[in-house]
Amino acid sequence: MEEINQSPSQNTLTNTTATDNPRNDDNEKNNAQNAWKILTSLNRQQQITFAAAFLGWTLDAFDYFIVILAIPYIAKEFQMEPSVITGSITVTLCFRPLGAAIFGLLADRYGRRYPLMVDIILYSSMELASGFSPNFSVFIILRAIFGIAMGGEWGLGAALAMEILPSESRGLFSGILQQGYAVGYLLAAILHYAVIENIGWRAMFWIGSFPALLVILLRFFVPESPAWKAQQDVSESTGRTWLRNTKLVLKLHWKRFIYCVLLMACFNFLSHGTQDLYPTFLKAQLGYTAAQVTILTVVANIGAIIGGSLCGYLSQLFGRKLIIIVAAILAACFVPLYLLPRNFGLLVLGAFTLYFGVQGAWGVVPAHLNELSPSEFRGTFPGLTYQLGNLISSSSAQIEAKLGERFTKNGKPDYGLVIAVLTLIVIFFLVVLTLFGKEYKSIDFIEQAKQSTANNEKNDVKKNIEKENEKGKATVEDINIE
Repeated sequence: MEEINQSPSQNTLTNTTATDNPRNDDNEKNNAQNAWKILTSLNRQQQITFAAAFLGWTLDAFDYFIVILAIPYIAKEFQMEPSVITGSITVTLCFRPLGAAIFGLLADRYGRRYPLMVDIILYSSMELASGFSPNFSVFIILRAIFGIAMGGEWGLGAALAMEILPSESRGLFSGILQQGYAVGYLLAAILHYAVIENIGWRAMFWIGSFPALLVILLRFFVPESPAWKAQQDVSESTGRTWLRNTKLVLKLHWKRFIYCVLLMACFNFLSHGTQDLYPTFLKAQLGYTAAQVTILTVVANIGAIIGGSLCGYLSQLFGRKLIIIVAAILAACFVPLYLLPRNFGLLVLGAFTLYFGVQGAWGVVPAHLNELSPSEFRGTFPGLTYQLGNLISSSSAQIEAKLGERFTKNGKPDYGLVIAVLTLIVIFFLVVLTLFGKEYKSIDFIEQAKQSTANNEKNDVKKNIEKENEKGKATVEDINIE
């Protein structure tokens, strides 16, 4: 982890204005303390861009959670066990890194807007087609293609939003942006309550195809990222090609890349491990009705929205790492209340508090990952590390389902105990990894773009000289031995 722990002066992720002048840190902290001022300080283009990114992620998550909530109904129609149907969730998660790589590289080469538009059209069309699946084989193929599109959306939307917003507002809007995920879950839960018992699970997928309308907003009202434009200007002025930049970034920043993948694996194990099988736990193990499942889901996601937004804001004051650790520990404290009570009121309280902590930690992620990203690779780096982490954790729902079916209680699968144990283990690893990482809070993305090419060249030359020196030293030693 040497590259991760470099001082700012050694690292291309350097904001000399922020790190060298204590007054700027104080001014930033004072600005960040006024949340209302931050919310109202955005200009029209920034407001529309953030709204588009938020809605894109919200509706993407909405489409994904339709499957989560419909598992028992899909299993019944296709005459399969719920653990088999959860395989479609695993497939979706497995294909997300491919989408992050494809659309991320396109975004670094051609800008954020147009790849994002293609991505939204793709996942909307796959959602519509899923509602017409004649059998499980067709359904799982469509969910794989949907996974490609879902993998591309988060990285592009987060990069576009974080790059166009003022640095002092990044924490608050990072928290709000990430909670598009919880809002999507909330919308899916409401639709589940209103539609699934009356019309059937297929209608939920048909309704889920409406995000395609977002393309109109992106096409006519959202500007291109100024940080991407600055990076393009630097590359053109130095004669550096996109391919050359990409190779150099991978060569110099591979340690940070691996660290972020491991970090996001823990984050994704935490979120998917606590939510994907939860509706099935409530319905199959505790015997709650669709209405009760909806109530718990709504309350949990209200907690998530509040926790993510608040913790994102607090990360601007106290740092990204500290808030992630505090939120994760808070979630661990409420795991028993989330799963063990058989009293509905206590389960409601547990769901609210656990999701507050889990998504509180997640609220810091969009800002944190984008700030850790090399400028030349920001369209790809956050989304790809996020989705590779997702790939590592993609079997979490199936693992929990299988273990729950193996360890029974009162003749029913004990999903609750399995979810609780695995969640506590993952929180431990998340806290440890966060402690070992670095943060670059409020880095100026445009200044970073201007400095990155020169710094990368210096680092590349330095590494080549070190290699040559090592070879020369080895040759001298061989001669002396002889």
